[in-house]
Amino acid sequence: MTTRHVPAAELHLHIEGTLEPELIMELAARNGIELPHASLADLRAQYQFTDLQSFLNLYYANMSVLRTEADFADMTRAYLARASAGGVRHAEIMFDPQAHVARGVPLATAVNGIAAALAASEQEFGMTTALIAAFLRDEPEQSALEILEDLLALDAPIIGIGLDSAEVGNPPAKFVRLYERARSAGLRLIAHAGEEGPPSYVSDALDLLGAERIDHGIRSMEDPALVARLAAEQVPLTVCPLSNVRLRAVDTLAEHPLPQMLAAGLNVCVNSDDPAYFGGYVDDNFAALVAGFGFDADTVATLAANSIRSSFAGADRKAALLAELGEWRTQQG
Repeated sequence: MTTRHVPAAELHLHIEGTLEPELIMELAARNGIELPHASLADLRAQYQFTDLQSFLNLYYANMSVLRTEADFADMTRAYLARASAGGVRHAEIMFDPQAHVARGVPLATAVNGIAAALAASEQEFGMTTALIAAFLRDEPEQSALEILEDLLALDAPIIGIGLDSAEVGNPPAKFVRLYERARSAGLRLIAHAGEEGPPSYVSDALDLLGAERIDHGIRSMEDPALVARLAAEQVPLTVCPLSNVRLRAVDTLAEHPLPQMLAAGLNVCVNSDDPAYFGGYVDDNFAALVAGFGFDADTVATLAANSIRSSFAGADRKAALLAELGEWRTQQG
């Protein structure tokens, strides 16, 4: 069985996390930016993380090369090309507007560059796409509210909002007003919860923020009552196995709770999170799961179907993708 071309949706993807080292060096040269790394090898040597914060430090530092609309468009187009080659047919992509504005990049520059690439994604790569503004939970809620208003004033082509960055110590309760405002604007609502934070963050993201989908959610397994609720309500959980290993949320892939989550009837799907930093794209994650857990074609198809059904794509697009997935499953025998 080859997992490289499994038709799937990617629902947990930070576009800034797709900046491969080669593109970082290229953009730095283009923009006359001096990086603290003497070579590509020196940059690659930094990609060893002990926790989420150690990753975030490098993640934000590397963003410094993104200056122009062309930079953002090139980054986005590179992801689309790689993801489509790996079987992704629909992607709901997060970006971090606060991180760009804070370093002096106009909001419109980031939005327009990413949106330009996404607008051509179906024609160029056969992928439908959507854009989600993710807000930094270690920043004040007021900052997020101001950026959201700016996005709305720009008529930015976002379909929803999310929460990302440092989870511990930044509970969902901190962002109730932000989510109320997004809901009033007709935006879809997702949130990171239960990666490094406790299971209660998952419950609070659902109850206080009204999140429709939970990014990560692996620590939900520590709370049997929450597991029962997630199974009953079929709340989508966008799990990122290779990311969880690389950030030490789990020590090894063999200890990842994904098999237990499936066995409990949870609505889980497979995503890459920040693939340039965490060792692989969606197809790489599928391949690792097949190698590590012996998942068969039915299990892979279930995970892919969950991703499609949990997306915010329209009914016709979901039906077309599920039909394509059915053909893939038939070909596996």
